[in-house]
Amino acid sequence: MKWHKLLVLTTLVGILNPLTGCKAVPEAVKDPNWTSQASNAISDTSTTIVLADISNYPSENIERLQPLADYLAAQLKDCGINMGEVKVARDLETMSGWLSSGQVDLYLESPYPATIAIDRSGAKPILRRWKGGAPEYHALFFARADRGFTSLTDLAGKKIAFDEPVSTSGYLLPLAYSIEKNLNPVEKKYLREPVLKNEVGYIFSGDDENVIQWVLKGWVAAGVLDNLNFKEIPPQIRAQLKVLARTEAVPRQLVLVREDLDPKLVSAIKTILIDMDKTPEGRDLLQKLEKTTKFDEFPEGTEAVLARMRELYELVQRGGKAEEAEEVGKTGQQEDKRDKGDKI
Repeated sequence: MKWHKLLVLTTLVGILNPLTGCKAVPEAVKDPNWTSQASNAISDTSTTIVLADISNYPSENIERLQPLADYLAAQLKDCGINMGEVKVARDLETMSGWLSSGQVDLYLESPYPATIAIDRSGAKPILRRWKGGAPEYHALFFARADRGFTSLTDLAGKKIAFDEPVSTSGYLLPLAYSIEKNLNPVEKKYLREPVLKNEVGYIFSGDDENVIQWVLKGWVAAGVLDNLNFKEIPPQIRAQLKVLARTEAVPRQLVLVREDLDPKLVSAIKTILIDMDKTPEGRDLLQKLEKTTKFDEFPEGTEAVLARMRELYELVQRGGKAEEAEEVGKTGQQEDKRDKGDKI
């Protein structure tokens, strides 16, 4: 996150190429209507492992994932893999289609978009990724300390700033929490749109930085931010904020594989990823992969994690937001925004 803007404000109130020779990363796609970009043409899907991501910046994401792809390729020769590719989709709808049709083997994503992809494609979660060194994260509701709020019940008749409807920590977790606490959350399209006394309005700011600025400026009564980004706020700004509530924690990211991927290949991929932090080469690669610490099994078990994520997902659906989940499938770019500047 770019905190210099907030400091100013407060002063005013990657592909698996063949191991014998990797090709250069392609230039960024110029056409704004593009739907995908790949690092290489696949010659034989039976001997190719395909990693995928969602982004508006395909060449950058290919470059970011390429070291991991190369590492996997070097380890999977005994499984008949001798070539690979990174595919970058523009949206979650495309990604789900790729997983369903077998065009993609491996996909790393935060829990909410991952749950949607699982629901639509049958993909399976196999591991947890410690992205940014964190095994899990949660959402924080916060307000300006001078507003005198002590709990979320004080926000009746007021607005909360969320991030985007594709975000795990900036939408799914806080909305589900609000529903479970009987706050009667109702989406508002405009900052000046009225909020009834028996409801709490929420409005999308489109960015983590916007959430904080809107709270500091008094445009909304409170905001939501994940705990990892909240810790990054400069102390002089954070001192002006008061945490009102926190949601449950969920895995920072899930590693998904397509539903019909060979079980032997899945097992080999799991072993390779889990063992990465045990060697200097693996640790160096992980550090370059957005400071990933390691990959590991879900402590509570895969089924338990998936069951709870589905409960949260369905809770939001029952809360009258089914149309928003459909829109998530058409956008699905929150994590790309995090990757660019630090998915919400």
